[in-house]
Amino acid sequence: MDDRSRTEADEPRNPVYLREERSPGVEKRPSPDPGAAQTRPARSPLRTAILVALAALIAFATYRFVTAERAPPSGRPPESGTAQPVGAATIATGDIKIIVTGLGTVTPLANVTVKTQVNGQLTEVAFTEGQTVKKGDFLAQIDPRPYQLAQSQYEGQLIHDQGLLDQAKNNMARYDALLKQNSIARQTAEDQTFLVKQYEGSVKTDLAQIDNQKLNLAYARIVSPIDGRVGLRLVDPGNYVQTSDTGIAVLTQLHPISVIFTVPEDDIPEILAQLKAGTPLEVTIFDRANINQLAVGKVTTIDNQIDTTTGTVKVRATFNNLDDNLFPNQFVNARLLIKSLQGVVVAPLTAIQRGAPGTYVYLIGPDNKVSVRKVKLGPQSDGMVAVAEGLAPGDRVVVDGVDHLRDGAEIFVAASDGGAVSGPDSAKPAGAGKGGGRHRDPAGQSGTPPAAPPQ
Repeated sequence: MDDRSRTEADEPRNPVYLREERSPGVEKRPSPDPGAAQTRPARSPLRTAILVALAALIAFATYRFVTAERAPPSGRPPESGTAQPVGAATIATGDIKIIVTGLGTVTPLANVTVKTQVNGQLTEVAFTEGQTVKKGDFLAQIDPRPYQLAQSQYEGQLIHDQGLLDQAKNNMARYDALLKQNSIARQTAEDQTFLVKQYEGSVKTDLAQIDNQKLNLAYARIVSPIDGRVGLRLVDPGNYVQTSDTGIAVLTQLHPISVIFTVPEDDIPEILAQLKAGTPLEVTIFDRANINQLAVGKVTTIDNQIDTTTGTVKVRATFNNLDDNLFPNQFVNARLLIKSLQGVVVAPLTAIQRGAPGTYVYLIGPDNKVSVRKVKLGPQSDGMVAVAEGLAPGDRVVVDGVDHLRDGAEIFVAASDGGAVSGPDSAKPAGAGKGGGRHRDPAGQSGTPPAAPPQ
C-alpha cells in the first residue's frame, strides 16, 4: 500500500496520544524527536541518588580513619598541648642472676640389666614389676641341684687326694730318716718329695673346684645389685636361662638421679672457675614445656671435651628426686645459675630501645620532657637487665608508649612503675592543673600546684 493512500484511520494510535485526548483542556505537545532520544539518554534519578550516597559514605569512612589514627593511645581526646601519655619506671639497684639454659635428659646414675651368670631352669621370680628394691634383695632363683651335686663330687675327690697327700708325707718322713742312716738311695727320698708336691697340687685343685661350685650356687640365687626400681619382667619362671640371654629384668636407680644437659662452649670458663673455687652451682629443672619446675640440684661434673658438631659441652647435675618428679630418659629444660651480681643498677627490659644511636632509653626530665640516653647493658634475667653505664638509681625512664616519642618530646606519665596514676589531674601535663587543686608530680607524690606568677 502506498503511503499517500494510507488514511489516518489506518495508522496505529499512540497510547500517549490516547491519554492526551482523554484529558480535556490540556494542550497537546509535539512528540520528541526520535533521533534526539537516541543520542541523549535520560538520566535516572535513582542512579543519581545512589552515587551521592556512595560519595557520602566514602567521605565518612575517610574521616573516621583519619580521626582514629590521630586519637591518643589512652582513648581520651588530646589535650591542648602536644604531651603524649607514657608509662614510666624508676631505676633502682638490684640483683641479676647469670643463668645458662640448656636442653637435657634425665639419666640414672645406675641402670643394671639383671642377667643370669649360670645356665639352668628359672624356678622362682621373687619380684613384681615396678617394685622398689634394695641392694641384696632376693630377685630370682636358678635350679641349684646340678651345682650342689658337682660340689659334693669335688668334695669327695678332695678327701681322696688329701689321703694320698698324707700318705706321701709320712713316707717322705721315713725316707728322710733312712737317708740320714744311708739305708736307702738318695734318689728314692727325692722322688718321694716330688710325689708329695704332686698330691698337694691335686688337693689345691679340688679345693678350687669346690669353691667354684659354691660360687655357682651363689649365682643361682640372684639378688639386686643396687637400690632401684624393677622394670618389666623379661622372662617367666620355668624357662631355661643361659648366660647369653638378654636378661631377667632391668633395675634403675631413681634416688638420687642425674640430668645431663648441654651448655655453650663460651660459658665453660665461668663454670670451671666456679667449680675450681668449690662454689656449688645450682641447677633448676623444668618440664618439656619449660613451665613447671620439677627439681633443684647441684652440678657434679662437666665433660672433658666439647662436641665439635654443636659447640656445646655436657654437664651432669644430681638431684635427690624423693618426690619422683624426674623419670629416666625424660626430656627436660635445665637452668644453670653461674653467679649473681649483687647491688647493680637494673632497668626493665621494656625500657631498652635499639636504633641508630645504638642501645638507648628515653629518660624523663623534671620538665616532663624526654631525652635519648645511650646505655651500656650487662646480663639480664627475669625481665630486668643490668645497666653498666648511662643510668643511675632514681632516674625515670619510659617503658610504654615509645612508638611516637622523639628527643625533646613532651610527655605526661599515665602509669608509673606498673601502677596507674589515679586522679583526673594526673593525666594532665605539668602546669595544666587548676588553682587550689592537688596534682601528682612526676615522682608520683602529691603536692599543691605552684603559685601563679603575679599579674
